[in-house]
Amino acid sequence: MTSIRLRLLKWLIGPILLINLAGAALTYMLAWAPARLAFDQGLGEAAHALAARLRPSAGQVAFDLPREAEQVLRADDTDAIYFVVRANGASQVAGDFDFPQLRAGAPAYDALMRGEPVRVAAVQVQAGPHTVQIGIAKTLRKRHQIRAAIVRALVLLETLFTLALVGLIWFSVTNALLPLARMRADLNARDGDELAPIDAQQVPYELAPVVGAFNDLLTRMQAGAKAQHDFLADAAHQLRTPLAGLKLQLEWMGARHAGDPQSVRSIGLMLRACERMIRQTQQLLALARAEPSRPRKKRLARLDLALLVQESIQYFVEQAGHKQIDIGFDLAPAEVLGDAFLLRDLIDNLIDNAVRYTPAHGTVTVRCAAEAGAALLVVEDSGPGIAPHQHAAAFCRNVRLDQTSSGSGLGLAIVRDIALAHRAGITLASHADGGGLVFSVRFPAPWAA
Repeated sequence: MTSIRLRLLKWLIGPILLINLAGAALTYMLAWAPARLAFDQGLGEAAHALAARLRPSAGQVAFDLPREAEQVLRADDTDAIYFVVRANGASQVAGDFDFPQLRAGAPAYDALMRGEPVRVAAVQVQAGPHTVQIGIAKTLRKRHQIRAAIVRALVLLETLFTLALVGLIWFSVTNALLPLARMRADLNARDGDELAPIDAQQVPYELAPVVGAFNDLLTRMQAGAKAQHDFLADAAHQLRTPLAGLKLQLEWMGARHAGDPQSVRSIGLMLRACERMIRQTQQLLALARAEPSRPRKKRLARLDLALLVQESIQYFVEQAGHKQIDIGFDLAPAEVLGDAFLLRDLIDNLIDNAVRYTPAHGTVTVRCAAEAGAALLVVEDSGPGIAPHQHAAAFCRNVRLDQTSSGSGLGLAIVRDIALAHRAGITLASHADGGGLVFSVRFPAPWAA
């Protein structure tokens, strides 16, 4: 996956570093060339100063340079200085006899003196009938020191400039990408069911096409969610009414043929199949309503969990009575923020699951209370239980852990999805003696939801 930040930094920092290096090289040349020229001019002036000491005498060339003046000429704490005076191209008049060959009239040039590089300046003058060449040489130690000082200063300055430019580029790129970061943060902060479009007026011009395409996608998702909701409403009406009518007709037929055992048995089988179809239809609709991606925020309200359980009690008391199950309720006020319809589905499925799988003469206990800043719903039963290694699979859709049961494998999947939609945590545990199950659903407090 490519990064816009890295691409921008690569195409900005790379060329700027090259330009900075080129600028450093140019600066070095501009700084060193004048210094070198000044050194050469100093040598040339010293050679002309020596030429002023020439004196014609009785057909010979005399060079009048007192010892004290020579000591001053050679005095230098860093470099060694050499000179020579030659008449008529070969005759040595004064100076160092091992001085290299002179190039009179030429600019300052490099040579070697006593095994060390030197810079030489030479002049040629007339002293009467004689042609005199004067050369002065100086080692390069001070030049090297100054060149090193220039290089150090340039390296320091270029390093500081480079760091400053890189920091400025990094800050500029980061600041330019802030709208992307803000948009990402806004999208990450959204819930999965929030399909409101992004405000295109709050994004830069360059991001407008992306935001427009994303908003189109959200619009299509909203249309799909509405179509699904409409389908669920139609399905609820179209399926429940005929199935309820079919159940009533079967019950009526059972009453009419009460004296015929064969008819009673057949009608009883059809009635149980109809009841199973009604339950599975209700569970499928509840499962669709419980999808975490469904937009439900408008229907969230502060609810008392105990009251919701009380509203579902009567049906399960009668259902448990048929199996002679002792069903008990321990309800204390516990406020939650949720959807009343979905929470009723959750409660119904948990209690129905407990009653359905608890054998005759068993027990089912339902408790709810406020606990540690949360609302806790607990449903216990004395049924056969579920092996610990199957606890996670129990919440999967269409998974039946007991192949002899008549369940559809959707009840606990509905409970899981409703819990997720309410940001609640659900746990499944077995009793210490290994029999029965304990379902616990912990809802966040309304002020923390």
